[in-house]
Amino acid sequence: MAEALVKIRNVSKSYYRDSQEIPVLRNINFDIPQGEFLALMGPSGSGKTTLLNLISGIDRPSSGDLAVAGENVAQLTDGQLAKWRSEHIGLVFQFYNLLPVLTAFENVELPLMLTKLSKAERRKHVETALSIVGLADRVKHYPRQLSGGQEQRVAIARAIVSDPTLLLADEPTGDLDKQSAEDIMTLLSRLNKEFGKTIIVVTHDPRAAEKAHLIRHLNKGELT
Repeated sequence: MAEALVKIRNVSKSYYRDSQEIPVLRNINFDIPQGEFLALMGPSGSGKTTLLNLISGIDRPSSGDLAVAGENVAQLTDGQLAKWRSEHIGLVFQFYNLLPVLTAFENVELPLMLTKLSKAERRKHVETALSIVGLADRVKHYPRQLSGGQEQRVAIARAIVSDPTLLLADEPTGDLDKQSAEDIMTLLSRLNKEFGKTIIVVTHDPRAAEKAHLIRHLNKGELT
């Protein structure tokens, strides 16, 4: 049994609207082993994206402990969190979040601009990432010159270019046609199998979830 990369203990999250407390997650407990490919499913408003945001350090739990790669992310300062996230987390979103004025190469290179890598080292990393996602021939293309599926591949290349510990994808197929969605999930499966990436995917789509090793369901803030 692989060691747990993510350990979630008694994690709850609430938001406040004026003085009203709105609970989103209630007493979540589970481990995610190194090398796992997990799909998180559940209806809208069940807390899937909130849980992903807690694991990535984008948000903080109201209570409980959340450790990723041995680091209790709930206890890091904002500055420490930003550095930790850049080293350990790769994020993929539903709407790609590519910058339209940058080429595929430049979009993928962005996370590396904050590192100490030389220009030549950055180029090698970017070319490798784009090759892995099957876009070695699209390095000079702008987002508007790519299909939705290709844009999401660029977004995945950007997420993996720094070789993160954990890859988190929030509805990565939600804006794609059926074939493109299947291609993206096949790519994520390959990243898991061939490159050993630990992946957590939030999805509404049962077909997308089929590629995962493990499916967990959230309902009204509780893990079932």
